[in-house]
Amino acid sequence: MTEQRTSAQGTTGGRATVARVYDFLLGGEQNFAADREAARQLLQAVPEAADMALSARLFLRRAVQTLAEDGIKQFLDLGSGIPTQGNVHEIAQAIDPTIRVVYVDIDPVAVVASNQILIGNPTCRAIEGDFTRPDLILDALAGSHLATVIDLEQPTAVLYCSVLQQVADDQVDDVVAPIRDLLVPGSAMVISHLSATITDSFGQSALDEGRSVYRTQAATEITLRTDEQLTALFGDLALIEPGLVPLNHWRPELSEPDPYATAPTPSPVRGAVGIRY
Repeated sequence: MTEQRTSAQGTTGGRATVARVYDFLLGGEQNFAADREAARQLLQAVPEAADMALSARLFLRRAVQTLAEDGIKQFLDLGSGIPTQGNVHEIAQAIDPTIRVVYVDIDPVAVVASNQILIGNPTCRAIEGDFTRPDLILDALAGSHLATVIDLEQPTAVLYCSVLQQVADDQVDDVVAPIRDLLVPGSAMVISHLSATITDSFGQSALDEGRSVYRTQAATEITLRTDEQLTALFGDLALIEPGLVPLNHWRPELSEPDPYATAPTPSPVRGAVGIRY
């Protein structure tokens, strides 16, 4: 950790990152001036950005609760971001304290913050890694310090929540397939992702402005996908009820009300959970 990263207050922290912009939108404090400025520009272009972030977080919690109650004891959260209230391990271990969790994020701030929360929790780890490099993630999971936490020969839930939209169409299969195809029966995969229908909600101009913020401020391109494209990412996993739907329609009774629960239009983000039987 450099001195620049020791505090999220009063420093730019260099270029904005998606994880820290997301943290700011959720009301967190693990963000820098560059992230806050990027978030301000994003909210100006897409005023519902904070609602979308909260909706995605609530979906993640509901999916984790569902899978933990179904008996899955291992969770691999790829592109996990900055920890906030209701993290994967908090939701899962409230159901079964023996559940094991590995968080993976490319942002050192996210990893340090996560491991601070995990002090004294021997069944959870956070590691620095790029979710777009599944080969390196698999190598890390095979290492001695993680092999006792995640064993992919046992049923595992793999989470890609609001991250695959950062991957181009010609690369996304190479990102998802290597880990997805290793999952044994009883395993699951969770995806939330911006839908191509977002233009129906905000219009092309607002969408272009929002994508420009991520491109210029966080060096990240945002790719939208259709329902057909998102379903294809699950491969031969079977989607559980209610399938691929707007996030506020995915088992809403399991959490506090979604920001889109009473909105005139559903969430422009899709979510689904697939199981390998």
